[in-house]
Amino acid sequence: MALTTSTMLPLGTLAPDFQLPDVVSGDTISLSTFAGKQALLVMFICQHCPFVKHVKTELAQLGKDYNPQNVGMVAISANDIHNYPDDAPEKLKAMAVELDLPFPVCYDASQETAKAYTAACTPDFFLFDAEQKLVYRGQLDDSRPSNDKPITGADLRAAIEAVLASRPVPTEQKPSVGCNIKWKPGNEPSYYG
Repeated sequence: MALTTSTMLPLGTLAPDFQLPDVVSGDTISLSTFAGKQALLVMFICQHCPFVKHVKTELAQLGKDYNPQNVGMVAISANDIHNYPDDAPEKLKAMAVELDLPFPVCYDASQETAKAYTAACTPDFFLFDAEQKLVYRGQLDDSRPSNDKPITGADLRAAIEAVLASRPVPTEQKPSVGCNIKWKPGNEPSYYG
């Protein structure tokens, strides 16, 4: 496990489009799925990472709290399932069902969506406004598996609340920290490593 931080994609970046299968419903999810939403949260996660396991209940709670408030949410896993079979779509589906996630969980087999977002770690969070411009990229909160800080979702929740209230999101943002995305051999992006 390589401890990795977010790449901190430039604020104002337009959300890259994608077309990925939802591991639960089989439906194809894309940016247009979230047309008309006041905010869109794109999360890169996986099933086996201890950093994701640490916050998975809070991720489910985020969905339950913000789905009714016109916030689109999608979780994407891009890990190489040949070398990390615990992140295969059927395992992601089991996780989504167990947590009763109220948002699609997609599998990025080509890893191209992860690259388009410059996703680097799990979890990695990207929040876009109503124009699908990036307003936040960074950590959920200060909690880590190795510290005793409570899991509150404070940083991400503050950003979502600002977007919903049409207030600017503070630009000083702490990167997310987690396991590196498990790139397929030879498919590592230029920003990796």
